Amino acid sequence: MLVLLLLILPVLFVPILLLFSEKQSKNIALVAALTEMCVGFFAFYQYQINPTCACFNWNTIWIQNLNANFHLQLNGINSVLVLLTTLIVPFIIQSTFERDIKNIKAYLSLMLMMQTALVGVFLAQDALLFYIFWELALIPIYLICLVFGGENRQKITFKFFVYTLFGSLFMLLAIIYVWIHTENRSFDIHSFYKAGALLTAKEQLFVFIAFYLAFAIKIPIFPLHTWQPDTYVNAPTQGTMLLSGIMLKMGTYALIIWLIPVVPLGWQQASKYVIILSVISVVYGSLMALTQHNFKRMLAYSSIGHVGLIAAGIFTMNLQGVQGAMYQMLSHGINVVALFFVCDIITNRMKTDEMHKLGGIRNVSRVFSVLFLIILLGSVALPLTNGFVGEFLLLHGLFQYNTVVVVFAGLTVILGALYMLRAYQLIMHGDTNALTESFGVITVNEKILLACFAGLIIFFGLFPNLILDGSENQIKQIIDHVHEVTAMVVKK
Repeated sequence: MLVLLLLILPVLFVPILLLFSEKQSKNIALVAALTEMCVGFFAFYQYQINPTCACFNWNTIWIQNLNANFHLQLNGINSVLVLLTTLIVPFIIQSTFERDIKNIKAYLSLMLMMQTALVGVFLAQDALLFYIFWELALIPIYLICLVFGGENRQKITFKFFVYTLFGSLFMLLAIIYVWIHTENRSFDIHSFYKAGALLTAKEQLFVFIAFYLAFAIKIPIFPLHTWQPDTYVNAPTQGTMLLSGIMLKMGTYALIIWLIPVVPLGWQQASKYVIILSVISVVYGSLMALTQHNFKRMLAYSSIGHVGLIAAGIFTMNLQGVQGAMYQMLSHGINVVALFFVCDIITNRMKTDEMHKLGGIRNVSRVFSVLFLIILLGSVALPLTNGFVGEFLLLHGLFQYNTVVVVFAGLTVILGALYMLRAYQLIMHGDTNALTESFGVITVNEKILLACFAGLIIFFGLFPNLILDGSENQIKQIIDHVHEVTAMVVKK
């Protein structure tokens, strides 16, 4: 029952929110997100104590003719993503306070509906249900970007929609193909694992490619990334936060749960190629970020670099690589949302994010400069911050896989420090100019949000085992399954 509550709680508040005035709707939406966060924290904590509790599983017949069940389950892996989702959404909603947004009730309603779809993606243990939630998550963010985005939003959002829909079509074909080969025509995830392992190596490779296209577009991985920078820049700040902080994690999560364990032989044949593409994403995204003049566009390209490293770690299929990816999903979600909020504060006051037009903000807002610096240091993986734990484990996992690969992947640390510190220097240091001298002090609401982000960055940097211990057993089970299937083929 607890997992069902996690799923439906945000959307239950939508009709309530619509009954209130636009001014009150922000408070109602925040209450909804905070309530969901409390339930998410409680579920995560209870799972660490008693993972076998029946409250973490909800399984009922859904479409009997297709043998599809409405099956939700909290486990060691998806509990981290559910925690991230329930943790981040209240910050995203609170960031709308003190911002003038037209039709705010529709805006907030779409965010709550998207939260339900995201939680559904992470909790679904039925392939058809997973696909339904995957598609449902696209609708709210599409409307957020289309209705509330900037200039050229129709063209840019259409490209994003077409890319995602194109990938989803291949995923649906892959799901149907594996479903046909299940023993009892079931969409259950474990039936998919059994059926996928029995496919021939050639069949598994085709299924792998079909799934990979859908997930790589969502992440995104080079060369399927071209929709991302323009969409991130053109979307409203909260839309960009949802896309970068949570939605792209749908793709990386799906690699671990719905791709590699379903077709292990496909992974075995394609791993070296997809790892190369992931590492190219790391280098390309970092180099592009280094050349940007707009802070928001720089953050968009930096996200490509960070998630490329996450994807590379997953495809190594060793414990350090996958655990590092899980931890970095959580860390990147917190850090990138915090950085986009910093960008929103600057743009809201200065009406520009052109870094060369800024400078000297440190002289007029010391508190902002300190909190911005802490968030930045988490992003560049300074030891004792959350970013360090994930990147260290990822590089360790890649080192076990291939020493040449890890050299190029490790460039994300160096290049990340270069473009982030360069941005901080251009925006915060130097003398104030006619534009930045009017920056002023940040509001109490902005201080609270930035301080909370900084606190989370330090907290998860100091206590990584709160996340790593809970996910370790299930990650080991998936890795063992993958290597057991591939080892059996080698013996034959």
